[in-house]
Amino acid sequence: MTTQTLPSANTSWLKQLPVISHLRMSSGLQRGMLVAGLVLSVLFFLCALFAPLIAPFDFAQSSDASGDFPRQAAPDAKFIWGTTATGYDVFSRTLYGAQTAIWVIVAAVVMSLFVGVLLGLISGYLGGWFDRIMVVLADAIYAFPSLLLAIVMSIVISQGQSSLFGGIMAAAISITVVFIPQYFRVVRAEVMRLKAEPFVESAQVIGASPWRVMFTHLLRNSTRTLPLIFTLNATEALLTLAGLGFLGFGIEPTAASEWGYDLNRAMSDATSGIWWTGLFPGLAIVLTVMGLTLVGESMNDLNDPRLRRFSRKKAKRITQSAQRGATQ
Repeated sequence: MTTQTLPSANTSWLKQLPVISHLRMSSGLQRGMLVAGLVLSVLFFLCALFAPLIAPFDFAQSSDASGDFPRQAAPDAKFIWGTTATGYDVFSRTLYGAQTAIWVIVAAVVMSLFVGVLLGLISGYLGGWFDRIMVVLADAIYAFPSLLLAIVMSIVISQGQSSLFGGIMAAAISITVVFIPQYFRVVRAEVMRLKAEPFVESAQVIGASPWRVMFTHLLRNSTRTLPLIFTLNATEALLTLAGLGFLGFGIEPTAASEWGYDLNRAMSDATSGIWWTGLFPGLAIVLTVMGLTLVGESMNDLNDPRLRRFSRKKAKRITQSAQRGATQ
């Protein structure tokens, strides 16, 4: 008896995780889009995680025991994706570029999550003048383009020196400022809806402090849609970083590998018929953004019952269960 109930109890929380629950709900084209997005996203994370093991050279290495690397060499057995105008291996720099993108995405989203959720909890629960001020500030921040703010932050933080820390923090902080209103609005709306529920009123009656009510009762119930926002914001963070590098405000090639910078350097190569220096970093950006976008859009569709598509068997079971409930 006990051995039969333990597996279901141990696996029930796994089935409720965002991605797994959406896979179980999906079918047909929606499932295909979600699986394709997950495959591309997992490939992106694996490349970032195992870049030092997969890449044959370092991202800033231009020579080895046999001598200097050839410049703008076409793909061959040693340099499978060719080399750049400065003699860097394109394959190695593309792999290491995933690491830089991961750092920016994690730093930006974590900071914006922490600040946005905290402000949303306080503003939605307390209300009053503080809530009105926060709503006005959130609306005002939307007027700032994220890329323009990233350029300003890059100059302020790194003083024009595009170091690894300066480049990552410039992009991360600028994206954080832009993303905070999104998390703030979502959490604030949920808190304003939930604070009138009986379980919140019961906690207030027994003398629970406002901080305890917010972080014990409201936080867990108001953050269910945040994984969806995370996937959509990760793509914007990646594009902002690439835009910084392409415009010349990114990270220097000797400090870290960055796809936008490599695309900038590959513009002159394209007119000379040297396609490999810009093709692979560009494909890395496109495939990564596509993967994260497919995951986010699929989760958005599956969260909305009006957009959710069921298979014929599943739709038939739902119809039969509804009919049985109506007869009873």
